[in-house]
Amino acid sequence: MEIIFATNNTHKLDEVRAILGKRIHLKTLRQCGITEEIPEEQPTIEGNALQKARYVHQRTGSDCFADDTGLEVDALNGAPGVHSARYATDGHDFAANRALLLERLHGTTNRRARFRTVIALILDEREYTFEGIVEGHITECEAGEGGFGYDPIFVPEGCTQTFAEMPAEEKNRISHRARAVERLAAFLQGEGILTSE
Repeated sequence: MEIIFATNNTHKLDEVRAILGKRIHLKTLRQCGITEEIPEEQPTIEGNALQKARYVHQRTGSDCFADDTGLEVDALNGAPGVHSARYATDGHDFAANRALLLERLHGTTNRRARFRTVIALILDEREYTFEGIVEGHITECEAGEGGFGYDPIFVPEGCTQTFAEMPAEEKNRISHRARAVERLAAFLQGEGILTSE
């Protein structure tokens, strides 16, 4: 099966391909001729994922899915949440985002947080959503060279390393995106679209 994944983010693409393997052929936005920034104007993570999927579906007429992810920090009342990518600036500057988050948590003992990913799928003109959540906490300082975004300051529950310190295979087993993609894959399998490897 061929389906459009509404991203040009190579990190996301690698993560999703690692989970789905060869069971599905993913096309990127660039491969579909979509080079402009896709609107993300909704007040929720789910809303943004649906908005992106609808935009791509309207442009291509093809089956597609999009994801949106937010980091929710308890001590900041769920912020940065839906604004995670543009927390410090308008330009997806994750170094600035991490620095601002650590600054706002300075001296705070409650560092509980979670990553939440929602995948919105449009298949045969119907819409579906799949959620993946991983609980954890925010570190005092950055650690690790891998991953992207907030990975260097997030330690998943039950682990001692940040996502950025983990090998990609380990992160892909437990990440929020992995959990959402696994639910997507299970749904496609249930529909008879995706065969098990």
